[in-house]
Amino acid sequence: MRLRALLETDALGLRLLGGEDELDRGVRGVMTTDLRDPSRYLSGGELVLTGLAWRRTAADSEPFVRILATAGVAGLAAGEAELGDIPHDLVEACLRHRLPLFAVNESVAFATITEYVVRQVSGERAGDLAAVVDRHRRLMTSGPAGGGPEVVLDLLGSDLDLRAWVLSPTGRQIAGAGDPLPADVSATLAGEHLAATRTGRRGPHRATVHGTTYALFPIRNPVRGAASAARDVRETVLSDWLLAVEADASDWPAARLDLLQGVTQLIAVERDRREAARTVRRRLAQEVLELVQSGAPPAEIAARLRVAAPVLLPGLGTAPHWQVVVARVDWGQDGAAAATTGTGVAAVGAGAPGTAIESGPVAQSLLEEILVDPAAAGPDSTERIAVAHTGDEAIALVALPAVSADPDAPEEKAIEAGLHADALLSSVRDPLSAGLADDGRLTLGVSAAVHSAEGLRGALEEARHARRVAAARPGRVCAAGHHELASHVLLLPFVPDDVRRAFTARLLDPLRDYDRRHRAELIPTLEAFLDCDGSWTRCATRLHLHVNTLRYRVGRIEQLTGRDLSRLEDKLDFFLALRMS
Repeated sequence: MRLRALLETDALGLRLLGGEDELDRGVRGVMTTDLRDPSRYLSGGELVLTGLAWRRTAADSEPFVRILATAGVAGLAAGEAELGDIPHDLVEACLRHRLPLFAVNESVAFATITEYVVRQVSGERAGDLAAVVDRHRRLMTSGPAGGGPEVVLDLLGSDLDLRAWVLSPTGRQIAGAGDPLPADVSATLAGEHLAATRTGRRGPHRATVHGTTYALFPIRNPVRGAASAARDVRETVLSDWLLAVEADASDWPAARLDLLQGVTQLIAVERDRREAARTVRRRLAQEVLELVQSGAPPAEIAARLRVAAPVLLPGLGTAPHWQVVVARVDWGQDGAAAATTGTGVAAVGAGAPGTAIESGPVAQSLLEEILVDPAAAGPDSTERIAVAHTGDEAIALVALPAVSADPDAPEEKAIEAGLHADALLSSVRDPLSAGLADDGRLTLGVSAAVHSAEGLRGALEEARHARRVAAARPGRVCAAGHHELASHVLLLPFVPDDVRRAFTARLLDPLRDYDRRHRAELIPTLEAFLDCDGSWTRCATRLHLHVNTLRYRVGRIEQLTGRDLSRLEDKLDFFLALRMS
């Protein structure tokens, strides 16, 4: 453990009097002494506790501190019970010898500090916990009575004073002992873990967020672990859980690291159990999807939906509305190009030349994670999703509770309760981008809500079209919704790249060149003019210009391009050029 941990532990109530630059020293033990020369009992790395009974005059401080510094102790903690405030001569001596000095409040017993340090560094305590964890493993593997990962994390806290959380690849908290991690911290830790895993580094990984250090341990499936080790890391990195421990594991002994690895294996058993709970939902989605894609009669699809509804919406008697979400993950050089050019072509894995990565299961696992309800993510959860995969696509069938029992109520009310593309990715974009690194891409499309089997086929096609619109956008993680299919954005992604470049260059390059030479801001003026529907007054007000100045700029735009901004056709051409640029 580090000296810094002593200050961060409120129960110890220590106050630092000097040596702030030395707080990263490791502590290997603790010793309480009031001897003037305790050197024969010191081996280095100790935290020395003293009640100052050895000090009779100010001259005693210098030799005492010199002995401790020569022995290589980590720090000195002096009690205030005997003399009240710590003597100034002792503070100065510690500063001269660069020995960190702490003041121990008279209300804190030395035994409390000793117990804390011993629990942190004692290998015997780790061995005791290992035995407890082993017993708990037998309980969990024999059935659900073991209590799940929360019990294991409670053991880490009570026996090793380690705060820990189990996180998903997106940073969603699956389990934790005590207070949950803030959402931004969880997302950052997940991103750090995914980025480190993509580089091939072995865990645990070290991450520091808001001044707190964490050790990140991967949690891999115990059954498929050997098979996973031989597979491309990109096939598992976006589905593995992680264990985040509030500690710096860089100087941990092998025994403690082995103990934490055992804990991850124990939690992986629970992960496998939760995966099994999704099997029914996946099978239902696969059956419905096959019926929809094969053109089965609506009555047959409706019959399968009646079977699916109680599974996806337990306890709700009303017939749900349905929404379809389509996701795709592209890897390799083509996937990297897709992030900048907008193409969405399946690629060959860079890590295994000539062997295509099986993207469908990866997309399926990701889509389940993105759509899961954090408040209902246990083994007996009421998740309203069922995800299947076909080829490189993952397709989710999402059940939405009917908003109104009134059959005459407008369907828009149900649609308002549905999923929205932007909201789905708002909290997961950063960690997933780290996992996709520089050769992967996730694109996602969301359909409108439909209220019957007849609408599912159209919803599936709508979601696929929306995903293609998302694939035309730059970025590692992109989504588009059904509402974007009713505007020009549906057409733009399918314009060939060479046509885009030629069209925008012909209209906008003369303006860009002029702006570069004269700083005339013709492009921003054009954007504002079109956004104000050609209103001279509103545009001049927005740009803080006189109307005559605006008219001069628009005239210059028309002169340079040979277009007339009073004509609807020319306005439309400029609008599309700006959208495609």
